[in-house]
Formats: sequence, structure tokens, C-alpha cells
Amino acid sequence: MSVTDTVGPTAGPPRTINAGGQSAPPPPPRRSRGLNVGQRRKLRTGLLFISPWIIGVLIFIIYPVVYSIALSFTRYSGMEAPTWVGIQNYVTAFTDPMVGKAASNTIFYAIIAVPLGLLIALALAIAMNQNVREVAWYRTIFYAPSLIPAFAMSFIFIVFLNPQFGVFNQVLNLFGGANVNLLGDPTGVKIAIILMAQLGAGNAALIFLAGLRNIPKTIYEAARVDGASPLRQFFAITFPLLSPVLLFNLITGISGSLQVFTEAFIVTNGTGDPDAGALFYMMYLYKNAFGFAELGYASALAVILFLVGLALALLVYWLSRRFVNYDVEAG
Repeated sequence: MSVTDTVGPTAGPPRTINAGGQSAPPPPPRRSRGLNVGQRRKLRTGLLFISPWIIGVLIFIIYPVVYSIALSFTRYSGMEAPTWVGIQNYVTAFTDPMVGKAASNTIFYAIIAVPLGLLIALALAIAMNQNVREVAWYRTIFYAPSLIPAFAMSFIFIVFLNPQFGVFNQVLNLFGGANVNLLGDPTGVKIAIILMAQLGAGNAALIFLAGLRNIPKTIYEAARVDGASPLRQFFAITFPLLSPVLLFNLITGISGSLQVFTEAFIVTNGTGDPDAGALFYMMYLYKNAFGFAELGYASALAVILFLVGLALALLVYWLSRRFVNYDVEAG
């Protein structure tokens, strides 16, 4: 039992007196939900420092996305005012046979290029993580091809795979093989572009290397004491603890595979031939926008690509809960 004792109008906050006659401590003061002067000053300073990034995102990402979505519902050539057509561009996209051809080429590329790229990058990272004296040279050699611009590498591959005097066919001739024109075959040109993309595996390899360096060495030492073989150590230790890095490289690999363009454009001189074998989705989008002056239709294709990429990313993140392990600290 307690009573509240208030003495005079200026006696301060009321005191609570319990049954024993002792005054109970006053309740703690309520915290203001607003920011004080120092916190507001820090917030303004932080916003000022990141304002270039915010402005860049608004101008170069948010605005183009919103503008593309708006254009996707119009017929627009870039030379006259847009004309509203509703969902007609999307209906055309799902009935256009060339969209299906471009999508199938892109899926073919992604199914082969992404897993192959992850395997090559992981192998390079393991090689770069070896404790040998020349490892710095190995890292430089393995990473150097990824520094070559895509257009320059494309020209190199054109000469390398030339059916008359290319190095590839000269090697085949040494072993009694006949000349092969990979760039003249619908499937061969896709394989060539997939192999070309693997020369850029050094970027993903560096990320894998950072993940490998973050795994505590004591775990490997304990596994060796227990008699685990190197293969067992890889599948029981390295692969599970490297899964967050694998997830990152998988997401970026899928995103890059959906946007393959430069290599195919240069190798085929912008045609996507032979027989539309190298007509990838981004190339068909580019041709509609700048070749056929169908910017509204190209915007619809871009929106569809964005939604497909977003859906795949969400699917991978959902599936990652089954295999990604974040329970590791740097040793």
C-alpha cells in the first residue's frame, strides 16, 4: 500500500510513500523521442558527406529506372513525343520470336558461364593462397587477364579463332585435326564468348581469396590432427565457411550473365550472327533502342530484364538460407 504526498504547488514531482513510511525513488525521466542539438548536427554532417552518393543514386539509378518504366508504356522513337500504348509493348515482347531466341541464348550462356566461372575463380583463389615464396607473382599472373578491356579481348579472340590462320586451328593442324570455324557456328560462337568471359575470373578470385584468408587456420590444424585429408578439409571446412563469398560471386555472376553484350557485339560486328547464335538479350534490346528507334519497346524489354534479375536474386537469397554459413570469425 502506498500514498502520494504532494506539498504545495512548487514542491516538485510527487513522492510515493510506501506502507513503512519511506519515500520511494521517483520514476526515471522520460526520454525525448526527438534528436538533441548534437545529434542533429551529426546527422547534418553525415548527410553532407554522403550527399554526392545520394545525388548520384537519384540521378543515375532512380531517375533512369522510373523514366524507363514510364517509357515502356509508350511508343517512342526519340525524335517525337511519346505516344501512350498501355501494355502493348509487353504483349509484343512475350510474342516476339526474337525475344525468345535472345532469351534462350542468354540462358544458355548463364547456365554454363556462371558455374564455370565460379569453379575457375575458386581454383585460382586456392592457388593464390598457397604458402610459397613466388605466390605474389602467381597472384599477379592470374589476375592480369581480368585487367584487359573486353573490347580488346574480343579482338584478340577474333584473331585467335580465325579459321584460316588463327592459333587455335594451327594447334589443331599440328595434331592432324581439320580447321574449325567456331565463330561461324551458332553454338560455337556462344562457347567462344563463354571461354572469353573466363579470362575475367581474376576479379572473383580475389574475393574468394579474401574469404579464404578469413578462415581461421586453427580449424585446419584441428582437422589435420583428426586425420582429415585435404579433400575432406575442403568440403567440410573451406566450402561451408566460404559460402557467403560464394553467394556474393553467384549473385554478381548471374547479374553479369544476364547483361552480356560487349564481347558478342564486337565478335559478331553487332549482328548477333551466325543464325542469331550470339544474339543475347542485351544486344536485342540495344538493337531495338538504337537500331530500330523503338525506345518504348526497348524500355519494356529492360523492365522485363530488371524483374527477371530481381526475381533470380531473391530466389538465390531464399535458397542461400540452406547453405550459407556466417558463423566464422577471422583467426
